[in-house]
Amino acid sequence: MRESAVNELFPVFLKTNELNVLLVGGGNVALEKLKTLLTNSPGTNISVVSREYQEAFIDFAERHENVYLETRDFEKEDIQDKQLIITALNDIDLSEEIMNLASDSGILYNAADKPDLCTFYLGSVVRKGHLKIGISTNGQSPTLAKRLKEILDENLPDELNESAIQLNSLRNFLKGDFRKKVKKMNQATAGLLVRAERPWYFFSPWKLLVYLLSVLGVMLAGHLIFTLIPLETIWLSASATFDSLTIDFAYFILAGFIAQMIDGALGMAYGISATTFLLSFGISPAISSMAVHASEIFTSGVSGIMHLRFGNVNTRLFKSLLIPGVLGAILGAYILSEFESYNQIIRPIVSAYTLFLGALIIYKVIRKKQARKKVTKAGWLGFLGGFLDSIGGGGWGPVVSSTLIARGKHPRMIVGSVNLAEFFVSLASSFTFFTVLGATSVWQPIAGLILGGVCAAPLAAYLASKLNIKALMLFVGIVVVIVSLRNFLTLLF
Repeated sequence: MRESAVNELFPVFLKTNELNVLLVGGGNVALEKLKTLLTNSPGTNISVVSREYQEAFIDFAERHENVYLETRDFEKEDIQDKQLIITALNDIDLSEEIMNLASDSGILYNAADKPDLCTFYLGSVVRKGHLKIGISTNGQSPTLAKRLKEILDENLPDELNESAIQLNSLRNFLKGDFRKKVKKMNQATAGLLVRAERPWYFFSPWKLLVYLLSVLGVMLAGHLIFTLIPLETIWLSASATFDSLTIDFAYFILAGFIAQMIDGALGMAYGISATTFLLSFGISPAISSMAVHASEIFTSGVSGIMHLRFGNVNTRLFKSLLIPGVLGAILGAYILSEFESYNQIIRPIVSAYTLFLGALIIYKVIRKKQARKKVTKAGWLGFLGGFLDSIGGGGWGPVVSSTLIARGKHPRMIVGSVNLAEFFVSLASSFTFFTVLGATSVWQPIAGLILGGVCAAPLAAYLASKLNIKALMLFVGIVVVIVSLRNFLTLLF
């Protein structure tokens, strides 16, 4: 494109969700272009070709089912049936070659950081729902465009989207000729030009009423609680609870601390670590599993929310795992609770299962890298994982996550989806245990595991980036195998 003293670009908004887009490149710049396309039009079909990809690129791309990755060099046939081509390459010769191919085929072309090769630019976009504002500096300074975007994004109110919807309804409602409609619309939007400032003495009577009612409600609730349950009763109950604590409570805290340290570093093995520890102290399998799942409600809940917030959840996979996993957890918890009187038979079986999980963890570390396969029958895997998780007090992560990572897509999306589903699995399992067994005999293990886990969580998060994950997995697998083998042999002989 020839340089000009004026910006000769004609701004348009493309319906890229109706186009086939080709992206060449797999680095940071290509990731930025991919995010720009999908942020503005999530339904865009994008084919990506690159000799290699960065981990962050794969992580983001595989969250979208309409992004197709191919690991190879660019070929001329790649531009067929494409209406838009974007390249993010350090190779100027290849960029020029693709530009010529696109030009000959009448395809719009953009080369990152090479404005002279572009037939269009990707400008910065301010989004407020249905409202979009495009910003372009004619390829001269993308940084300036980004700064202007930040200024507009910060100062334009989010209510503009609601205003756009209301104005559209008004436009459809208005009758008469075009001039009258325009006049009415101008009158309706005149308030957007001037924003009246409220005087310092202005107050909203409705907000004041809400504040007063909230304060009154809190005071009334507090009065009722301490009237029905006197402070003396609360103090005596707390003292009796504290006096009932035994040395085992300290061991439960230690178990929760160690299990959360492992889970914080590996993203799994909390249940199997805690259950193996509790079984070694002679606690029955049902009580151990109930305590572990009750404590996991808190840890998996927070973890699932964080994964959901940071976009690490594949919605389709989560839905496939949710219902089967919950049903499997309920069935496993019910069976284990009903056979509580057969502990001498169940405990060796559970110890053998934890032994298997420990061996599985070791196998995941030492095996050779395998080619990924498409995930199929995730629902049955979720059912099996939920069932075994309730029976053995753990295994949802090692069974479900490990299998999906080995056969599915990117590990971060698998871990995020599985962790979010784990919250509901733990909730269903705990509810079943509490319904059948009651909670009076298990509050100390639950409280100990939660307290130890809360103390370990910040430290585990810090050490996660410092430790060698494979070495830690190998260590955990060996410890679980040794302790499970000891429990198994002790119970048999």
